[in-house]
Amino acid sequence: EDIEVAINGEEGFEKFKQNHFDLVITDVNMPNISGEDFLKQIKVSALFKDIPVIMLSGIENSAERIKMLKLGADDYMIKPFNPEELKLKIEILLSRVANG
Repeated sequence: EDIEVAINGEEGFEKFKQNHFDLVITDVNMPNISGEDFLKQIKVSALFKDIPVIMLSGIENSAERIKMLKLGADDYMIKPFNPEELKLKIEILLSRVANG
């Protein structure tokens, strides 16, 4: 269970391009590259589009959540969130990927 952490969207996307990831958790509001732009870049790539993405946000807004889900996010969680819930969602998404 290796975890990579980035301090902003630009660093995150650079790490993303250089490594293989099974799942991405990203904040909607990040400096340099927003979570929305990060998500768009992942989902337009033939190499990365099938990698599950969980969006985190302090924005408790149905329109924002729907927008991210339509862009391809697999889940959208409001901060603060329960770490146990996040862990469960990660396990579910990874099992879906593993089972095709």
